[in-house]
Amino acid sequence: MNAIGNLYLVPTTLGDNDPLEVLPISVKKHIEVIDVYIAENEKTARRFIKRITPEKKQSSLRFFILNKFTTPEELPDFLIPCLSGQSIGLLSEAGCPGIADPGADIVKLAHEKQIKVVPLVGPSSILLALMSSGMNGQSFAFNGYLPIDNQDRKQELKRLERLSFEQKQSQIFIETPYRNNKMLEEMCNTLHADTNICVACDLTLPSEFIKTKPASYWKKNMADLHKRPAIFIIHKS
Repeated sequence: MNAIGNLYLVPTTLGDNDPLEVLPISVKKHIEVIDVYIAENEKTARRFIKRITPEKKQSSLRFFILNKFTTPEELPDFLIPCLSGQSIGLLSEAGCPGIADPGADIVKLAHEKQIKVVPLVGPSSILLALMSSGMNGQSFAFNGYLPIDNQDRKQELKRLERLSFEQKQSQIFIETPYRNNKMLEEMCNTLHADTNICVACDLTLPSEFIKTKPASYWKKNMADLHKRPAIFIIHKS
């Protein structure tokens, strides 16, 4: 009987830079020997693998696609290679698998099937933003995307601001990149003038921008964040 293979959580870059500028050599070593991958997009996954291990034969690669169209019923089939003794790599589109990423469902299933889960070190935009924000790294919450409806979003911003004050807790969230400017503008118009806002975008890239200032500052010094991957953090003291 074959031993069970491992599920490796393989981090990727946060943008179009040299992978080995931000990823440890151990990631390259694992990609060199893993031929089966679970990814959101096969084309971008192949491009990433080729950049980090150009000598690896693309014809040897096999992919299972995990995205918003994947049904829960399909997931068990993705782990069949592991149960047959072959290790699998789980790739995110950007950053760390399972963090603001659909890969968490596969990881949960792997634990249920007694498959060893091995997280590899790589960049998390959420943690990099928090590290560089100057806000509370002892107590924080990631809230994902806020509501799209204007009124619901304003209410959620006020709720997170109140929570940050009452719990002394940094509140982290993201937005679709083409709506970033609108989000920052709405934060300035909704939050108290002295509430701190950290804007961290293009993390690890040459165009990286990180700044923490009160809402009153941002209202007069609006940054252009259009189509730039960004993390927002608020904290009211």
